[in-house]
Amino acid sequence: MITREQIPVVLDHPVYDDHGNKIGEANHVFFDDITGEPEWVSVRTGLFGTKESFVPIHDATVAGDHLEVPYAKDQVKDAPNVDVDAGGHLSENEEHRLYEHYGIDWDTAWQQAGGPTTEAVSTGDDAMTRSEERMHVGVERRATGRARLRKYVVTEEVQQTVPVRHEEVVVEREPITEENRDEALSGPDIAEAEHEVTLHEERPVTTTETVPVERVRLGTEERVEEASVEGEVRKERIETEISGETGETGETGERDR
Repeated sequence: MITREQIPVVLDHPVYDDHGNKIGEANHVFFDDITGEPEWVSVRTGLFGTKESFVPIHDATVAGDHLEVPYAKDQVKDAPNVDVDAGGHLSENEEHRLYEHYGIDWDTAWQQAGGPTTEAVSTGDDAMTRSEERMHVGVERRATGRARLRKYVVTEEVQQTVPVRHEEVVVEREPITEENRDEALSGPDIAEAEHEVTLHEERPVTTTETVPVERVRLGTEERVEEASVEGEVRKERIETEISGETGETGETGERDR
């Protein structure tokens, strides 16, 4: 039997039969009115998951991320259709039909759950049976929103400082000495002449390259919260009336079993 703590692992996860065939996706978990333990799981079957079949989970096991039930896929898909009321409760007649379909003895199942057997509720004695309703609370999984990652491009101004060089004209003068006299007198005595120098400078040049900087993905994490559920249940009460010898009513009391 699965535990309450395993229910989030079961809901919206695959359900497989005893031969490893996928039956469908788990949709709801229903609890036993007496023990409060998980008793049934509804499985979405069919081409688009439109049909919902009920499977006992007393002998089911959780294996990894899926649930395994000891029943064949066809047997689950052919289970009787039941109409669950607004409170998420299976009627006694519906449970009878489901137990019969899966070959489970009704009295044995009730004895295991701690409930009365068929003999215990028979009318062959002088006792009066008092009954009451128990609220059945299940959970269902539904979508509450969607999140997506979107990548877009923005342009930013980036400023950096880089040293640049340039050339300037400098006039150099040197006196005539014995070392340079021959070179200085090598030309004509009086003549016109020109000499040209090319000036250079550096200018900053920018280029860009694309480099990966990080990877971003969306994930989900599960949090457990306590939710309060309110509902109305009915119960029977038994009154005792004691009469005296004169036939007048002596006292009236109320007592619960």
